[in-house]
Amino acid sequence: MTTPKLALIPCGYKASKVYSVLPTDGVGDFDFTRSGDATRVNSEGLIETVGSNVPRLNYPLIDGVVSGCPSLLLEPARTNLIDYSEDFSNAYWTKSGSSVIPNTVISPDGTTNAFKLVEDSATSDHYIGTQAWATASLNGQDYTISCFAKRGENNFIQLLFSGATHDLSNYANFDLLNGVVGSSSNGVAKIEAMGNGWYKCSFTSPTITAVATSQSFIWKIESATSIKSESYQGDGTSGVYIWGAQVEVGSYPTSYIPTSGSTATRSAETCNNAGDVNTFNDSEGVLFLETAFLANDLQIEGFSINDGSVNNKIAIFKWLSSNTIFARVKSAGTFVVNTGVTITDITQNNKIAFKYKVNDFALWINGVEVLTQSIGAVPIGLADLDFSSDGIGGSPVFANTKQLQYFNTALNDSDLETLTSWTSFSEMATSQLYTIE
Repeated sequence: MTTPKLALIPCGYKASKVYSVLPTDGVGDFDFTRSGDATRVNSEGLIETVGSNVPRLNYPLIDGVVSGCPSLLLEPARTNLIDYSEDFSNAYWTKSGSSVIPNTVISPDGTTNAFKLVEDSATSDHYIGTQAWATASLNGQDYTISCFAKRGENNFIQLLFSGATHDLSNYANFDLLNGVVGSSSNGVAKIEAMGNGWYKCSFTSPTITAVATSQSFIWKIESATSIKSESYQGDGTSGVYIWGAQVEVGSYPTSYIPTSGSTATRSAETCNNAGDVNTFNDSEGVLFLETAFLANDLQIEGFSINDGSVNNKIAIFKWLSSNTIFARVKSAGTFVVNTGVTITDITQNNKIAFKYKVNDFALWINGVEVLTQSIGAVPIGLADLDFSSDGIGGSPVFANTKQLQYFNTALNDSDLETLTSWTSFSEMATSQLYTIE
């Protein structure tokens, strides 16, 4: 197969720069920006904070163990609305039928700073919660709550958005022994193994559209995953371990944002400006990527080779329809190719290649040719490869990207099939974060 002219396989970086392995002269390196700190999963499987403008090479976890090479993580701006995300002894957190013990076990960041949430001996609900994050100014939004939890003597927890009457219309239960979601209502729940018995539990509720100061984030101990509301007699010593609480406006959970006395914001990230006019061939080529978008949220996000404007580009998009990949060619301001295809899951790793040549366009996904077009011109003046839809930063990509390559010739069908296929069952399973038993 032809060697790519430009290849990003995330491995090298410094502040404000992501290095491409090809070309070797640095022309293919990307400019990276993010104002402020952010967290990632490092090569040891621990949550680690990196500084302003430092790219995040995020390592994949399968059953809590690092498996495979890192991806480049790009996320939108999000704010953790919880003031004290780790200090549960603070009066900010209300304890009912429970108490907390600090510094009991090692947390997902590798230090002994996790709390134990302990049930008391009363017959009651046993929980910790806060109302302080909720304000009327945030009305009409989707919300996601998340936390890290580890089983102690108890195996089950519940995440709950609760109004003044503690109605249980928005909740999810989690089994910390088996790592599965139990019953839930009016939202989407997810559990992810983080290693050492820890799980990241999250719940997104799109039905909370009138947040007021009575709205609470509650973290309850339960005795089963199917129980919606439970009052039981505790033994005064049993509990679960907790760390890293987060409430954010958005339709899916993002990486952890630590707080210690006030809310904190992680800024949006950009990664653009790789290559130059000598890198790209206006006449023909292939744009290839292996990526997992963060959400199937009907937002437009696109990778593109462009001329620094919106007028000439080759692009691969996450489109407005559910689980849809779009291919687009624009030449001298006119759309030449503008069509898409539905895939199984846009949030899993997918290998996507788009070939362009005069009167010869094709889109390949996971080893299959899914779209062709046999008429059309090609763009002119291609000079940049961007994690955005065009040369002015439109529709930036938010995803975990394992590789991004550009070939300056139109590959044949055999090469395109090979490029977008998995080399083995094991590679496919690992890339999709499946467990092989």
